[in-house]
Amino acid sequence: MKKFLLILSLSLLALFLVACGGGDEEGTDNQNGENESASENEGGEKTIRAGIGLNSDHPQYKGLLKFKELVEAETDITVETYHSGQLGDDRSMTEALQLGTQEVTIPSTAPIANFVPEFSVFDIPFLFPSEEVADEVLAGDVAQGLLEKLEEKDLVGLAYWENGFRDLTNSVRPVETLEDFEGLKIRTMENDLHLAAFKELGANPTPMAFTELFTALQQGTVDGQENPYATIYLENFYEVQDYVSDTHHVYSPFVFLMSKQFYDGLTEEEQQVVRDAAKEAGEHQIKLNREANEKYLQSLQDEGMEFTEISDEERQRMVEAVQPAIDEFKDDIGAETVEGIMEAVENAQSE
Repeated sequence: MKKFLLILSLSLLALFLVACGGGDEEGTDNQNGENESASENEGGEKTIRAGIGLNSDHPQYKGLLKFKELVEAETDITVETYHSGQLGDDRSMTEALQLGTQEVTIPSTAPIANFVPEFSVFDIPFLFPSEEVADEVLAGDVAQGLLEKLEEKDLVGLAYWENGFRDLTNSVRPVETLEDFEGLKIRTMENDLHLAAFKELGANPTPMAFTELFTALQQGTVDGQENPYATIYLENFYEVQDYVSDTHHVYSPFVFLMSKQFYDGLTEEEQQVVRDAAKEAGEHQIKLNREANEKYLQSLQDEGMEFTEISDEERQRMVEAVQPAIDEFKDDIGAETVEGIMEAVENAQSE
């Protein structure tokens, strides 16, 4: 009987070891294969989690939906879209891309400058005189070269989209001349060049998170802010602002960013699809954005805001006023990049 129990025990032990060995072998296969992305589910299907800070009515989100449509039509990749900062602010989402815990975000160039300083070139006040010039410069070698620099930071820049010209609103007085900036408390992004430029204009710039802005305007913590018309309207700033001026002081692109870790895990065919989709969706977004800005300027006036148009002569005075700020930050941005972009602007204007 003891001999029988001993044999039975040894048999059960052997079965247990075989079962454990099978599990180890399966684990070894996973380790020797390609690293499984955090965005892959158990079946190996790939998922892009794409987040932005703006709300679902903004043309940027509609562009993101277009990207989703194009990618899902051509691949087995699933695209999940998140708006209104559901995945975090621009900086935290960009950092998530670097870590590989998120796949796509589309910030303005200003926060990207925290990772690649040369992107601050797009914060130079009054750099672009028109949307058409911006289009040509962004398609050119210097701007495309900046996208390539992102790979050094574990990011892939797939395309430029459009935030648009930033314009000024406030609740103190109409801004029509350089002197009208004097003493206005203006909320700006946390960007040193923006801060310096508004000081040169005579304003009192106050950096603040976008999520805090409406309340700050409502309570009078700041007098005004600056954003494209679409953002001004869709964020309901007309409820707490009386005046809007077409200062057009900065043209702000969006950059369609993808996690390099995720991008490198795609097949060549999938990489081409996401590149093409980012560009095509960007063209769609830019068209919607420009149509929206025309519409929303009228909507702001319909809501009771007083619109002031800046004359060419006054805008030139503003250009001259901010030149010291440009000179101060030129080397920090990269003199070669600044000169290259300005030459591209000049060439685009002369064509």
